[in-house]
Amino acid sequence: MADGGRDETGLTLTTVEDISEVDADAWDSLAADRPRNPFSRHAFLKALEASGSVGERSGWIPRHLVLKRGEELVGAAAMYAKLHSQGEYIFDHHWADAYQRAGGRYYPKLLIAAPFTPATGPRLLAADAPARRALAAAAADAAAQFGVSSLHVNFVDATDDAALDAAGYLKRETAQYHWFNRDYQRYDDFLAALSSRKRKTIRRERRAAAESGIRIRRLRGAEITAAHWEAFWVFYQDTGARKWGTPYLSRSFFSIAAETMGEDFLMVVAERDDSPIAGALNVIGGDCIYGRYWGCVEHHPFLHFEVCYHQAIEFAIEHGLSRVEAGAQGEHKIARGYEPVATISRHHFVDDGFRRAIADYLQREREHNAAEIDILENYTPFRKGDGGASGGDGAP
Repeated sequence: MADGGRDETGLTLTTVEDISEVDADAWDSLAADRPRNPFSRHAFLKALEASGSVGERSGWIPRHLVLKRGEELVGAAAMYAKLHSQGEYIFDHHWADAYQRAGGRYYPKLLIAAPFTPATGPRLLAADAPARRALAAAAADAAAQFGVSSLHVNFVDATDDAALDAAGYLKRETAQYHWFNRDYQRYDDFLAALSSRKRKTIRRERRAAAESGIRIRRLRGAEITAAHWEAFWVFYQDTGARKWGTPYLSRSFFSIAAETMGEDFLMVVAERDDSPIAGALNVIGGDCIYGRYWGCVEHHPFLHFEVCYHQAIEFAIEHGLSRVEAGAQGEHKIARGYEPVATISRHHFVDDGFRRAIADYLQREREHNAAEIDILENYTPFRKGDGGASGGDGAP
């Protein structure tokens, strides 16, 4: 379906370069049948654009897909023309290198994703199954229409995965570490499910993190003041500068997002002498906490684990939430009760020869990653017979 064209079902596809052109309530209503995901919300995507975090300068150029049946919005996807592969957390630099060495031009490419966010969620927002199938097909058509090498859809949920599979997209599996709430009523119930040695280790970590007069507080929504956001910006810059060279998000993003989706945020702040020295920013959506950013201006033993991991688990138990997604990478999370799970992305390549080569690579990669997850499951801290990733409770 070409941009602006209408197919036999009466569906019309267009692309927009500013998400403000789409009504926010109409956009959000398309995902109403799925668990609430903060990163697919209109407010989140608009904050990225309004703050300049995405755009020409960052190499994330909005080209959002909008599907209508008559005047009714029935489908949408947050799509970007990408001039690089930064901020995606699904690494394809070796694909780009191979394609370019063969004489092709890998960039720009198209990407459907929540920018800078390695969290599974809705990618093809649709009013019904036919609209979702049409979006999957139209996105692939858009790659040819825009003259790019490929289209990628990152961190897809099961609903979109089925539609993209039917449309012929290649499947890639990577691993993350998630914590699952197995009906724990108290934090001590979670600790009781661990082996004695791991339980003692976590208690020792938590005691050490609270030494030196450090106070840890959880702040949500309006409790997060402008001063807290200013302190967190310093933390975020420090971590971003060390890991990526340049932080992805602008300072104004946090101000805009706090104003438009403030209740979605949980900030864990560590203070010494009433001054913030470290913090972690989490985003709450549905029955999940998504750990997103961490930073500090003072280094203390085990403070990172306490602020990022232990506090998130404790909050989830206290509020009856089902899981904590701790983001990309980090095998050290396993010892803190997080379990390896597979995450899925889908990929479409315009060149058939390159597609066949990638398909072969992905088959072997999936086999390797599945074996690695099987091995990592043996290192979870749970007592034998008490579940864990192999038990499958709550795992996607």
